[in-house]
Amino acid sequence: MTDNTRDDREQDAAEQDQDTQSTENENNDAPPRQRPGKKPFIILAIIAIIILCVAVVFWLMNRGIESTDDAFTDGNAATIAPKISGYVVNLNVKDNQFVHQGDLLVVIDPRDATAQREQAQAQLGSAQAQLQQAQAQYQLAKVQYPAQLHQALADQAKAKANLANAQSVYQRQHGVDPRATTQSNIDSATSQYRAAQADYQQAQAQVEIASQVPLQLHQQETAITARQQQVAQAEAQLATAKLNFSYTEVRAPYDGYVTKRNVQVGSLVQAGTALFSLVSPQIWVTANFKESQLEHMHPGNKVTVSVDAWPDLKLEGHVDSIQMGSGSHFSAFPAENATGNFVKIVQRVPVKIIIDKGLDPRHPLPLGLSVEPEVHVDE
Repeated sequence: MTDNTRDDREQDAAEQDQDTQSTENENNDAPPRQRPGKKPFIILAIIAIIILCVAVVFWLMNRGIESTDDAFTDGNAATIAPKISGYVVNLNVKDNQFVHQGDLLVVIDPRDATAQREQAQAQLGSAQAQLQQAQAQYQLAKVQYPAQLHQALADQAKAKANLANAQSVYQRQHGVDPRATTQSNIDSATSQYRAAQADYQQAQAQVEIASQVPLQLHQQETAITARQQQVAQAEAQLATAKLNFSYTEVRAPYDGYVTKRNVQVGSLVQAGTALFSLVSPQIWVTANFKESQLEHMHPGNKVTVSVDAWPDLKLEGHVDSIQMGSGSHFSAFPAENATGNFVKIVQRVPVKIIIDKGLDPRHPLPLGLSVEPEVHVDE
């Protein structure tokens, strides 16, 4: 039994030696492991050089250019509103229609304004007639008042003569012997003398009144001035009535496009009610640049503008002006940096850019279109 066990162990050892030799033979048949070469590093270096060249070319191409995507088209847009109230009887425009300066756009019922104009015309005619009457009275007064003075002086002289005669009779009747006259003659002489005194005093009063010729003529001149003022007032009322009548026709203040029309024939409009807007064809660009982009920017810099709506449309212009204040400063509620915690925020400043060329009549630029200007600050 011991011999069998020894034989088994020898057989197992022989099998293990055989397996080990087979494994070594397999390892000897496999290819040897190689170390990585320099080729990947060369590829990475080439890629890095290409990226660096592209970056340099991009920097050279964009050197001296400031751009922003916070920009839009801008222009004049006036709100058209009537100055009087009334019904719209004629509407001569459509939505987005182009009109010229002075074109008739809207007509408001003119009957009330016509009646006011005719009433003012009648008041002016009445005031002019009263003025002519006052002028005629003044011309008459220049002749009448001196004549009245001469008549008053004549009456005074006559009264004075009658007074002297009556006084003589009175003295004669009272100076003679009572037996040479009668009491009736004495009484008659006395009454005539007193009457002559009264007539003379009355004549003196008339002379004093009639002698105020300059004052009386000045009174007539004042009446003429008052009538002239009434005529001027009537003329002003007529001018106002004519002006109100002209307000019944709403005309275009300049060339432009009718936009946001909200009126129809028969609509009752009030004074100041917005009928529509009129957009001028003169368009510019308002670009909000960061404050850090304004160092070399000044009026006159050339600008190229691309429009998002028409990518093929390239516009050229120049910087017209830079707003004297950031956009946030002119907002409804500007930031108050003097209180609380302060956080610095890069501000944006509006820059007005005038378009010099490149506009296409077939592609008008509505207000508010997004654009991207590039300002050449090195020129």
